Amino acid sequence: MNWRNLPLNWRNMLIASALVLVVLCLFAWWSGSRAAWAAYLAVWWFCIGCVLGGLVNVWIHNLTGGAWGEEVREPLIALARVLPVLAIFFVPVLLAHATLYPWAVGTADGDHRWAGEVAHPEFRRAFLSPTFFVLRSIAYLAIWTVLAFFTRRHASSRSRPFSAAALMIYSITVTFAGVDWIMSLVPEWQSTVFGMLIMIGQGLAGLSFGIVALALAGVRRPGVFRDLGNLLLTYVLMWAYLAFTQYLIIWAENLPDEISWYVPRVQTGWLWVGSALILAHFFVPLLVLLSRNAKNAPAVLGTLAGALLAAHVVDVFWLTVPSVHA
Repeated sequence: MNWRNLPLNWRNMLIASALVLVVLCLFAWWSGSRAAWAAYLAVWWFCIGCVLGGLVNVWIHNLTGGAWGEEVREPLIALARVLPVLAIFFVPVLLAHATLYPWAVGTADGDHRWAGEVAHPEFRRAFLSPTFFVLRSIAYLAIWTVLAFFTRRHASSRSRPFSAAALMIYSITVTFAGVDWIMSLVPEWQSTVFGMLIMIGQGLAGLSFGIVALALAGVRRPGVFRDLGNLLLTYVLMWAYLAFTQYLIIWAENLPDEISWYVPRVQTGWLWVGSALILAHFFVPLLVLLSRNAKNAPAVLGTLAGALLAAHVVDVFWLTVPSVHA
């Protein structure tokens, strides 16, 4: 729906909501609350994750083909139009990085504050320097904007070489971005699975958005929703496998640098959030998606996709906010 076609009361409500959000963000910036900035980062990360995840599914369809992507690619490509706007909304995070990230505290005199003894501290000090951090962030956003632009511009050609290259570039940049923006909230923590976990979560969010869009549009093409449900099931299983593997390995090793990320998540009220994620992000979707009838029903699959989007919001908050506010 075009902005001009929206009813006047809806437009006024959206403008008023936007103004309230801007005021709240400015207040958070002024107050210097790490928790408020972490929440802002989580919401922004969820939004751009949906856009990037949608592009990932478009690139996968360009490479593999199939009827499943013919319907869903249009809303996902249209969603990519907001990526430049989301890039602008990352500017507050760059301006507030000294408040949000512990490694940026005291960098004016070269004193990086680490939460504990970590491996290769000299490399981490050089890598997590404010100037290099800002330059990398701008580079990630610029690369994603360019990829989105060319995906939209050449949507009809469905170039396989471009899609393959785009997936590789995305994999590298989103892994580094996840390390910079999310993992470095606890700078002594490290995980080799984290980048893949982020990519799977974004792919799931993008596909869920596309399924919701199709369900709301009333698409009833036979077999499409079954195929989309199978792909959604794949994302759910991969997310659960990677999340459990990361936890199991870190729990078994029980090293101080690695458990520092999980301690505020399993020894505080965030444990209940993690438990809810196990149900809402894995067990319930798994039970529904194992049913062939559920996958063939647009209303059921659309509702499940919407619930998974909501669960992914909680997942992003669980990855972000406990790192600064247990």
